Amino acid sequence: MFRKMSSSFKKPKLLVFDLDYTLWPFWVDTHVTPPFRKSTSGEVLDAHAQKVKHYPEVPRVLETLKRQGYILGIASRTGEIDGANQLLQLFNWDKYFTYKQIYPGCKVNHFNKIRKDSGIEFDEIIFFDDEQRNIQDLTRKGVMSVLVKSGVNAKVVDDAIANFGS
Repeated sequence: MFRKMSSSFKKPKLLVFDLDYTLWPFWVDTHVTPPFRKSTSGEVLDAHAQKVKHYPEVPRVLETLKRQGYILGIASRTGEIDGANQLLQLFNWDKYFTYKQIYPGCKVNHFNKIRKDSGIEFDEIIFFDDEQRNIQDLTRKGVMSVLVKSGVNAKVVDDAIANFGS
């Protein structure tokens, strides 16, 4: 899925993803209703038995990145912390993320905590988010930040990795 790079290619040490409108097409605190559960057929449902779906390519992207040795993290401003964590478990994505910062507030605070916990500097990270304000805040801090317009997919991630450090 992702391009093979030469040995001189500068590889990011960490890829961080927002959740709402980045990995899934809704706001977890307003568009769906926790608690969530899996149906007998394996679909994720909210409290009203409405199907809860993620962007189609996300599972394959996360699996491929992890298999290729990338460290992955989450930075989300949602107030629905329990619901977001529950969805990560039900989608079986918890296994991909080493760092999770899920709580309301400025994304710079999320990244300061990730940097402290990981020892990875801002200029060694790629961040994917759907909100321009977050992109601007993190770009100012030296994080390569990618505005995601229609959810994460292989092309968005591949292009970001290919352009990292250029």
